[in-house]
Amino acid sequence: MRTLHFDSSDIGVTEEFLSRAYSRMRIGNGTPESSRARLRRDTMPGVSIDELDLDFDMRYEVTPLGRICLCVVHDGTIQDHGFAGVEDAFGPGDVVSFAPPELPYQGRIVGARYNITMLDPALLSQVAGNDPRSRPGPVRLTGHRPVSAAGAQHLRRTIMHVRDHVLGDPEVAEQPLVTSTAAQHLAAAVLAAFPHNALTEPTTADRNDARPRSLRRALTYMEDHAHEPMTVAEIAAVAHVTVRGLQYAFRRHLDTTPLAYLRRIRLSLAHHDLLNSDPSRGATVTSIAAGWGFYHPGRFASLYRTVYGRPPHHTLAGP
Repeated sequence: MRTLHFDSSDIGVTEEFLSRAYSRMRIGNGTPESSRARLRRDTMPGVSIDELDLDFDMRYEVTPLGRICLCVVHDGTIQDHGFAGVEDAFGPGDVVSFAPPELPYQGRIVGARYNITMLDPALLSQVAGNDPRSRPGPVRLTGHRPVSAAGAQHLRRTIMHVRDHVLGDPEVAEQPLVTSTAAQHLAAAVLAAFPHNALTEPTTADRNDARPRSLRRALTYMEDHAHEPMTVAEIAAVAHVTVRGLQYAFRRHLDTTPLAYLRRIRLSLAHHDLLNSDPSRGATVTSIAAGWGFYHPGRFASLYRTVYGRPPHHTLAGP
């Protein structure tokens, strides 16, 4: 995890920095009497989350980013935003995708404070891969506005949660299982919020592939590699089924999802570590939970109590 801070009132320096941080761009100042730009960037594999605060009106022209670029507007407005024939404007509370990764875009920021979250497009396929037999190609967003207010709100909360509870805690953010899990949760929230081309229901082939032997291959792999970052797409490949077929198999035979079952495995391993760790030597519930991919202490404690009948700190403290 890395954190970067930028603060400048020189429009040329700001343009150079933004070109390095995003993609080659040209910016212009519509209010020359002020030109201060501030940015904080936190990154983890496949994801960056930026908070920007501009006290001037800025015109921008940006070359293709090659990444999914989401914007959450806190204050101010973004006007005259356009790409490939699309024109729109955004205000406080809006959650949007700026443009497809392969397209340039332009617009105007008017005294705005906003969040920019960028994702590796491959994360979408790792969470909801298409069936190459019926719909080849990567999973893509097919619209720049969320499909519902509820989906937008869930995505906004997920972004802020990852920002504050993963990237905001260096101890937690250094855990590979945490960053892998958080990135997949973020990608899933993006897919829940925006229209996309991924299959949403299992095909006949998926149902035929969702047999016990495929499920056993998936379970064995998950149990043997629970200590490593893994994606739903990787598990599906080991089981020789599509992502949708894997999800159908877990729902049909175990009444759960692959990630929920993986969380159950890792909870058991965290329980083992709590039983066998010594708090007098620095072991904490937070560090043990983070080591197994649980990046929200309150949610970990609630899940642990549900399964084991007592708070995790009681287990760590001993009988």
